[in-house]
Amino acid sequence: MDYHIKDISLADKGLLRIQWAEKDMPVLRQIRERFKKEKPLKGITVAACLHVTTETANLMITLKEGGANVYLTASNPLSTQDDVAAALVKYFEIPVFAIHGEDRDTYYAHLNAVLDKKPNITMDDGADLISLLHKERQDLASNVYGGTEETTTGVIRLKAMAKDKVLKFPVIAVNDAYTKHLFDNRYGTGQSTIDGILRATNRLIAGSKFVVAGYGWCGKGVAMRARGMGADVIVTEVDPLKALEAVMDGYRVMPMIEAAKIGDFFVTVTGNINVIDKQHLEVMKDGAIVSNSGHFDVEINLKALQEMAVKTRDIRENVKEYTLKDGRNIYVLAEGRLVNLAAAEGHPAQVMDMSFANQALSAEYVYKNADKLEKTVYKVPDELDFEVARLKLQAMGVQIDMLTPEQIEYLSSWEHGT
Repeated sequence: MDYHIKDISLADKGLLRIQWAEKDMPVLRQIRERFKKEKPLKGITVAACLHVTTETANLMITLKEGGANVYLTASNPLSTQDDVAAALVKYFEIPVFAIHGEDRDTYYAHLNAVLDKKPNITMDDGADLISLLHKERQDLASNVYGGTEETTTGVIRLKAMAKDKVLKFPVIAVNDAYTKHLFDNRYGTGQSTIDGILRATNRLIAGSKFVVAGYGWCGKGVAMRARGMGADVIVTEVDPLKALEAVMDGYRVMPMIEAAKIGDFFVTVTGNINVIDKQHLEVMKDGAIVSNSGHFDVEINLKALQEMAVKTRDIRENVKEYTLKDGRNIYVLAEGRLVNLAAAEGHPAQVMDMSFANQALSAEYVYKNADKLEKTVYKVPDELDFEVARLKLQAMGVQIDMLTPEQIEYLSSWEHGT
């Protein structure tokens, strides 16, 4: 079997962790049981570029149970859990091309390795795989029925491709499913980001000034959890509606240049470049802790910070200290990459259960409906989205009401008035 991982001897530890996560993924487990019986992806080759975590492992196992030939590579150089990669190779015979801390050349070599398998379905987290296919491996596009995309950042890139009419096959925006972004982005990112910051720094959040850049669903989650731990949360935004929402939710809202002067912790979750830029770094106070939970490592201008620094050192694992000319120290977590995955373990399995249920069902949908789909970005069909919610509630032992025939008729009629 062709694969490239750090150390196959880590497999036993990884297997236990995969099994631990699986206990909290009942929706995906039900889909796996159906896939095992029906084999809806029989003979299909899936190339997945996702964070190599215990939750992702359970998705890959589900796809293989559905009959797919599955190949996995990492969507971020620092998010790979090497023991999980080893377990997938040894115990499930799923080829993995990912090593924690791999350099840029290795990262792209791994992307090309899974594309070499001539996939029929692509599965992305950030759109690096599909972007590479469109830029350098266009000869493979004719083999592809469609793809799926997990993140806000990736969906933005794909919609830009569709707008420019260069997208060569349909893609399902899994991120836009209600059962993904309302839960994964908000509760998953909120908890795992705080987890990563605490593991890296062991600093007290209570009583601190905690700056959240961006108030999308990820920003909402981070702000919510930081406030829950006693922080004075400040939000920065460029969107007037989101800024207004943050104000109404009880947060202080101000420009980053003002927040930079008073913040103790900073988290960027915007998907944009240089959100914390040189002018912000110049006014930060001594000891400021800067981190990112957006997909790419572009939200903090690290090049400018490096140029400003007179010396740097790795003072703790996942903490780099930048000493500036005036003696101030600024601390950057996890090289400005996803702090929740680089310094912690990513989202808890309970929320990834819904996200990856959407991934599995969307892959099945793309394959079954490829001849009907245009070369554009689609939302997850409502029936799949609501089915995931129904299964999750069922697994949690929660029951809800059903509309009566009278209520259904009332809601569908225009004739009823006051």
